Amino acid sequence: MGVNYRFLFGRLTKSTFIGFPFLRSVWTKMDLSLPDVRGMTKLDRAKFTKEVTVPSVEIPSKNVGKCMSVFKKYLLKMEKLKPVTEVQGNDEKRKLLLDPILFETLDKLREDDQQKLSELDINKNCFSNTCLHLEYHNFRMDDIFKAVLPEGKEGCTSYSRIGHIIHLNLRDHLLPYKNLIGEVLVDKLIGVKTVVNKSSAIDSTYRNFQMEVLAGEADFVAEVKENMCTFKFDFSQVYWNSRLCTEHERIIKLLPQKSVLFDVFAGVGPFSVPAAKVRKCRVFANDLNPSSYHWLKENVRLNKVENVETFNLDGRQFIREQMPPFLLTRPTEPIHVTMNLPALAVEFLDAFIGLLSGVELDPLPDITVHVYSFCEESSAFSEMRTKVESALKHSIEDEQIVELVDVRDVSPKKHMLRLSFRIPPDVLTKAIEEEASSEPKRLKLDLETQDR
Repeated sequence: MGVNYRFLFGRLTKSTFIGFPFLRSVWTKMDLSLPDVRGMTKLDRAKFTKEVTVPSVEIPSKNVGKCMSVFKKYLLKMEKLKPVTEVQGNDEKRKLLLDPILFETLDKLREDDQQKLSELDINKNCFSNTCLHLEYHNFRMDDIFKAVLPEGKEGCTSYSRIGHIIHLNLRDHLLPYKNLIGEVLVDKLIGVKTVVNKSSAIDSTYRNFQMEVLAGEADFVAEVKENMCTFKFDFSQVYWNSRLCTEHERIIKLLPQKSVLFDVFAGVGPFSVPAAKVRKCRVFANDLNPSSYHWLKENVRLNKVENVETFNLDGRQFIREQMPPFLLTRPTEPIHVTMNLPALAVEFLDAFIGLLSGVELDPLPDITVHVYSFCEESSAFSEMRTKVESALKHSIEDEQIVELVDVRDVSPKKHMLRLSFRIPPDVLTKAIEEEASSEPKRLKLDLETQDR
């Protein structure tokens, strides 16, 4: 529904009803504040009941359609409540329930609207008060939270939806209410069967998502649609962030038709699959997480794309082993590389150093890299460029930068950025230095900043 019932919580004043005498004495009954539910931690739906009075108008059934051009914008909009109802004992009439915030008096309507109603024999005598018995199912989700959760503190204001799953990141002061919040979300959001709350941190190379089921079924296999593709995956075993849908779309639009994409941290395929399906790219898609790799292959099959090769390798290994053989075929198509692992991706850029060392290729391939990282708000753009140049051990000229994009705010002082740039040829041909260790880096990542 998504309607803001401003009248539900006592925000009306007597001035609202000046000129509408029969409402002056009942306006206080519109106060739907629910003092008995404040602080409730176990959902008791029976507590959400209220008797209220609203203005209404009775009209002949045959004239409902004709007068709707006047009354439509004034109809009372509440969940599970029809604003047009039958009149008990009179099949020839219908009652329209009106919103007292929007509808003041008949004589305050526009002159042409008054004329229409007059022609239909609708006058002040047709108006009356109607008493409504409201229950839990009539209240909006936001109004329930406003009535229950602590006053003066941030409420349950945001969530992510992944298919039938709602994913929360609750603040500490909301944790005592977590199960109630979960039940309300299942009740009020169509198609939602599972509500989970994420843990504060993980310690995993594969970034499995540790979560607690707050309400509903422990069914984590979700299906979502994005960029004209269908994605299926086990949300408890892989990473998916619906807030990155726009960024996924931006990258797909950047890829020329029938270009080549190396997706280093492919996940379940939000770049790879639409690149192959929509842009007809040849795609090499890789992810170290065995579960992500499994669902990546499944999504390739599900979307019926054949021009995708999948790999289950460490990012550096994938770049060093899979790119050179392809580059040696002297491809003429544009080559793009996506590296969407903001917490670590920049550190993997060293895999490009000396990638074509000792190889005679003329001209050298033009490779565009799209790499992501987290940066502090105050110096985000300069910090991002410095990080990339430090990892490559080489400066990037202004003309080699395609774009530097602030993808989204992760927290008030932290941003997720993407730098799209063309790799300097000297980086590819530089003599390879001995590395102290080529083992994948395994860090403890904070879930609040871990995004793909």
